[in-house]
Amino acid sequence: MSSPHDFDFFHGDWQVANRRRTDFLDPGSDWEEFPATNRCRPLFDGAANIDEIDMPHLGAKGATLRLFDRESGQWSLNWASSRTGTLFPPVFGRFADGRGEFYGDDTHDGKDVRVRFVWSDVSATGARWEQAFSVDGGDTWLTNWVMEFTRAS
Repeated sequence: MSSPHDFDFFHGDWQVANRRRTDFLDPGSDWEEFPATNRCRPLFDGAANIDEIDMPHLGAKGATLRLFDRESGQWSLNWASSRTGTLFPPVFGRFADGRGEFYGDDTHDGKDVRVRFVWSDVSATGARWEQAFSVDGGDTWLTNWVMEFTRAS
């Protein structure tokens, strides 16, 4: 069951190993790897948080605001990029059995995509996040970005 404290593990500083496809919609595209750093802090006594990731390889930073809706028992994850200065459409979901799945709709390169974020392998010292897109309404998914988080000492 999801709770306002699902993301408590994420508060603090992290080293991030990124692996992402060079073309988010092409399953044959190459993967590129690069490091990043991340800092997350709680808001609303844990029922919300905000983090900023610094990705020098991309010349960009990103921020995510996560909000727990107590009525629905779901989280909304709201991502913004320093490149555009815009807020992307949110993804919504919850944690169950240590795994968080979050879904939403967006566009990429002019195509409508269904978006899935998955949080897994959560511990006090690490976590995994992955992003996948679907162009067929969620029948098939292409994972296009994976982040492995390691707690910074």
